[in-house]
Amino acid sequence: MTSSIAAVDTRTAEGSALQAVLLDMDGTLVDTEGIWWDAEVSIFAELGHALAEEYRQVVVGGPMSRSAQFLIEATGAEIALAELTGLLNSRFTELIDGSVPMLPGAHRLLTELAAYSVPTALVSASHRRVMDRVLRSLGPEHFALTVAGDEVERTKPHPDPYLFAAAGLAAEPGRCVVIEDTDTGVRAAEAAGCRVVAVPSVVPIEPVAGRTVIGSLEEVDLDFLRTLVTAVH
Repeated sequence: MTSSIAAVDTRTAEGSALQAVLLDMDGTLVDTEGIWWDAEVSIFAELGHALAEEYRQVVVGGPMSRSAQFLIEATGAEIALAELTGLLNSRFTELIDGSVPMLPGAHRLLTELAAYSVPTALVSASHRRVMDRVLRSLGPEHFALTVAGDEVERTKPHPDPYLFAAAGLAAEPGRCVVIEDTDTGVRAAEAAGCRVVAVPSVVPIEPVAGRTVIGSLEEVDLDFLRTLVTAVH
């Protein structure tokens, strides 16, 4: 996985307990959850199956292997998991030919974190092939580290991706803030011991202790993130 690791600047904003910010990709920084669903619907239509709308809430935010396996079982489609994941990744990259739309507040937040030298990682359940394509729009220079779903033994909702990212940035999980849009990602971040900001995209997320739920990244800036970590240290 060394190819995914860039030079790491471990400085943090002066006077803050915040050591790093770890961000999900699809549905959090870029408006791609609907594109993933379109890819799934089109592939299964070609296989002779219509996807029920309620399946969308099951597959959103999940690792490709879990989402694809669920859809195979739900539809009875006669296709191997490996073949289906390959088709879905290819169809998604076809659909995002050109730039990927960033969500409101995403570019401003990434620019602010970079300006204050806050170590930042992109942590996604998407495969490296897809992540690298989306990074063209996000700007790879905004991230000291990127972790794709096919680069860890267990991806979200397991804590492994966030523990790996925190370690790669020489940060304590408890002094990292994770920004996520799905319950799957939130559970992964909380299991890793990180503070969580949830920005729900498709399925509502309930606020609980240690978790902050907001409506948009436009509500997030560095001062806000610093406050979340200070509150537990």
